[in-house]
Amino acid sequence: MGLNLHTHLEGWVRPETAADLARSMGVPEPAGGWDTALRMRAPADLTVFLAHVAAAYPVLGSADAMRRVAREAVEDAAADGSDFLEIRFGPATHARPSFSIAGVIAAACEGLDEGSRATGLPVGLVVCLLRHHDDETNVAVARAAAAAAGRGVVGLDVAGDELQFPSMAPYRAPYAIAAAAGLGLTAHAAEAGPASSAVEAVELLGATRIGHGSRVADDPSILGWAANEGVTIEVCPTSNVLTGAARSLRSHPLHAFLAAGCRVVLGDDNPINIGRRLAEEERLLVSDGGLTAEQLHRIHLTSCDVAFTNDSTRASLRKRFTAVH
Repeated sequence: MGLNLHTHLEGWVRPETAADLARSMGVPEPAGGWDTALRMRAPADLTVFLAHVAAAYPVLGSADAMRRVAREAVEDAAADGSDFLEIRFGPATHARPSFSIAGVIAAACEGLDEGSRATGLPVGLVVCLLRHHDDETNVAVARAAAAAAGRGVVGLDVAGDELQFPSMAPYRAPYAIAAAAGLGLTAHAAEAGPASSAVEAVELLGATRIGHGSRVADDPSILGWAANEGVTIEVCPTSNVLTGAARSLRSHPLHAFLAAGCRVVLGDDNPINIGRRLAEEERLLVSDGGLTAEQLHRIHLTSCDVAFTNDSTRASLRKRFTAVH
């Protein structure tokens, strides 16, 4: 059990669903088949990882497809034993002339709601800006996210290639729109870029959580700053090993974060692509990564505190994790 606070909808597309949708949409099958296209078999780098994630994009460009994938993601997370699912995606990637950004968000929210009602799993959608998109597109994404606040959307994020697009400054206007709508604010930062990008995300954008944040562990002063400021770091252990952001679970920056007193939560990032869901991530962090049961329990309680959800759901989750300890 656990709260999955960093996972991407695009990384939940079942290979058999991709094949089915591709047939109905006239999308050609990739070389080697959908399983080969979607699953990353060995460590490489972020570019290779993102290519596997992007393999699903051609089958996500319709409302029916988006609803189905979102519903199945909730079903699979519930089957994995998750207690809460906060799932994110970049809607502008999937928009088409007949499928607007707002329509993409609405379809995802509908699918998530269907899955939540069927399984009882609480779910929230975090909408991602993308670094390679222009300012106009990202502002449009933020406005659509803000309009859907309270109707499934719970937060705003920015994702993409940090090395090509290092500055957080272009996202100030979209984040201000999201903040005014009461959305939670997180940001991918310090995964491939320097530790200072996490500081920029917090100070320029108002982010309270940092996605991955691996490089924060490389700078003792920024590590101390993150702990003192109560910044939450969203850790995705297996994904970080596969992309080269961490050498192993045993030497993962997670341990430095915890030792410094940072707030830490967990996610499985892109479970189909990495071949591992949250329950297995947690099990392997204990068996192979050296995480103690007490540390894992503290991570669960932190997750309850920082999840982008309502007070009632937060209290229910915290009561559950307090009772089982």
